[in-house]
Amino acid sequence: MAVSIMTGQRVSMKEPVCLIENDSHGKLRVVRSALDILDQIDQHVVVVSVVGLYRTGKSYLMNKLAGERKGFALGATIQSKTKGIWMWCVPHPEKRDHTLVLLDTEGLGDVEKGDEKNDNWIFSLAVLLSSTLVYNSLGTIDNNALEKLHYVTELTEHIKVKSNQRDGEESSEYLRYFPSFVWTVRDFTLTLEVDGRPITAHEYLENALKLKTGQSAKVQQYNLPRSCLRNYFSPRWCFVFERPASGDKMRRMEELTDADLEPAFVEQAKEFCDHVFNEAKTKTLKQGLKVTGRLLGNLAETYVSAIRSGQIPCLDNAVLALAQIENSSAIERARAHYQKGMADWVAYPTETQEELSEVHAVMEKEAVAIFINNSFKDEDQKYQLELMKVLQEEYEKICQRNYKESQKSCESKIECIFALLEEKIRDGSYMTPGGYKEYCNNLKLATSEYRSEGGRGVKGEEVLNEYLERKASIGEAILSADQSLTEAEQRAEAEQARREASERENRAMEEQLVVQERLRADQQRTYEENVNQLMERMERDSRNAIAEHDRVLQARLKEQNDLLQQGFDDRAHQMQREIDALKGAKAQEEEKKPSFMSTALDTVGTAAALFLPGILPKVGGMAVKWLSKWF
Repeated sequence: MAVSIMTGQRVSMKEPVCLIENDSHGKLRVVRSALDILDQIDQHVVVVSVVGLYRTGKSYLMNKLAGERKGFALGATIQSKTKGIWMWCVPHPEKRDHTLVLLDTEGLGDVEKGDEKNDNWIFSLAVLLSSTLVYNSLGTIDNNALEKLHYVTELTEHIKVKSNQRDGEESSEYLRYFPSFVWTVRDFTLTLEVDGRPITAHEYLENALKLKTGQSAKVQQYNLPRSCLRNYFSPRWCFVFERPASGDKMRRMEELTDADLEPAFVEQAKEFCDHVFNEAKTKTLKQGLKVTGRLLGNLAETYVSAIRSGQIPCLDNAVLALAQIENSSAIERARAHYQKGMADWVAYPTETQEELSEVHAVMEKEAVAIFINNSFKDEDQKYQLELMKVLQEEYEKICQRNYKESQKSCESKIECIFALLEEKIRDGSYMTPGGYKEYCNNLKLATSEYRSEGGRGVKGEEVLNEYLERKASIGEAILSADQSLTEAEQRAEAEQARREASERENRAMEEQLVVQERLRADQQRTYEENVNQLMERMERDSRNAIAEHDRVLQARLKEQNDLLQQGFDDRAHQMQREIDALKGAKAQEEEKKPSFMSTALDTVGTAAALFLPGILPKVGGMAVKWLSKWF
């Protein structure tokens, strides 16, 4: 298996691999090597799954989407070639910042396998994992074709939205999660028209999904698959394909080029691919959360784990479980980025605290962005607060190292620059008449040279002051031994030495005050950066949630309008309760935004003050500042 990692964590596979298979006991399991591939994909993904009865040419369509003749197994016999769910990740041809993930499923209704339960789970997993579901069939969309799509009528038996879900849960809840739907009809020989009027393939599908009036068991059986498709999948499209080639050529499809196929089929296949490339959306979870390759792999693991344990996959539970995994991972990814950035850009010791602070600010901003972009459902900001604490601890470690490196550098420079002074002290050169004046001159020259040296770092004055404090008693001894000075002159020199010592101490204190003030400013900036990115994310999440409400609401309004036009007034009126609930949920989402953001600000400010004491005096006013910015 060849896998190429491209810039920006784009993965390009040379061939498909099995994502989900049956183990020796017949139970579904996720293939570890496939998960390893998905784990490398940081990009958002567009996931296209194809399902359908076995031996209907599903794999050919997926190879076309991958831009290859070979890849997913094709076959010319009556045996199903694809087993389980196979995956092919390729760069998206239109969305440069996305990866296109193609999932080819084993044929449903395989007589050799004869496992209806396994078919239902394969179909359900295709629905759960994809952003666009392609259903492939042969011939026409008639009642027989719809009856073969009975898997859609059993979806609610294999997928739950909420753990406490009641029977008859509104279909709008499924619409939030389920993919768009494309029906591809192969070997289509009919003319697309109704009552002599030309229609599109999409209209052909919608016409086939029209319901019958009546309450008989036969009518209800007729309406059931149609109602499920109408209620669970929106939007819906259809593409029809003529037979691609003669029987002899059909057995060699992998060897044929477009020139060997019927021109009409080639054009139809191109229209289908163009539609998928341009219309298939990014895979999302509830409230518009965009899914990356890594998150898709975790989703597959979570769903298959539930199935293996005999449970029904629950969408809300899966999101909560994934949030814990992804949020913890997001913290570690952010920490690793910060650590690497600081290691790459910081040269110890930094000349000033400000120099270190500026690098910290850049790397912290990037680290917070990594966390924000890779975390979700951190509703009480638990994980973001943990990130703030983690980065603050990392910064404190770096500051401590900077202090130590500064001290080492300063001590080394003092040892070198003051070496002559030390030598004269040792050999007693200053213990002569006039020696004190020479000592003071040498000391001033060495001090001046030391202060002119670069590379001392943030403790330059502190280390100098400590050194000269240790020399004070020696200076006093030299002064006392200098008999060229009168008592009055000695007192004056001693007073001058005390003034100079006091000035040095003040310089050392000012140096440290500058450092401490900068650290307090860093803490305030840390808080503001986190709040700023949190508010932007919450605003984005709110827009996504409202957009999701709108999408589902518009789908239900369209369905209600279609029912009214087709004479199903009772059904349309029954749907009004669901529509009113959707409108209420949207209004509630819009109303709660300011208070939700205010609560988040209070939570972050109060908790952050425990490990960012520099922000304490300013936390209270931040909520007003940030809320006024957003509203």
